[in-house]
Amino acid sequence: MTDNKKKELTLVREFDAPRALVWKAWTDPKLLTQWWGPQGVFTPVCEFDAVPNGAVHIVMEAGESMGPYKGTQWPMTGIIKQIEEPSLLVFTSVNMVDEAGNSTFETVNTIQFEEVDGKTKVTVHIEVVVLADLPNATQAVSGMSAGWMQSLEKLGTFLAKQ
Repeated sequence: MTDNKKKELTLVREFDAPRALVWKAWTDPKLLTQWWGPQGVFTPVCEFDAVPNGAVHIVMEAGESMGPYKGTQWPMTGIIKQIEEPSLLVFTSVNMVDEAGNSTFETVNTIQFEEVDGKTKVTVHIEVVVLADLPNATQAVSGMSAGWMQSLEKLGTFLAKQ
């Protein structure tokens, strides 16, 4: 985390791809599912209704390379709060909801897309707004930086193939 007191994370990444394509990779579920999540994870469920108040429902699942975690699923739900194509996307996420409906943490995710010399600068800002008093909540939040960096690496690889 960049600030443990505020529980916020900001990552900036530049992609050698046009902004329209990067925007689509973030907002089209068929593309989003191809890169979302850290290494070793895939998304068997990816619903992303890119309109104001649209629903977000993504389930990440551990693949073979995750060893004993293989098959473990991490669900996330949320709502699109703000969308300004192709420059701004804000959505909430309620992460790792258990069978009883409890979540480990909730975030507000602000993604900015800026065109810079034919490339796209993406700024991802995540603010943890609720952190549950559960044993795995703090651990999940502490791994957020690594997970997002790996996701952005996967996005870069995906965009390079387009």
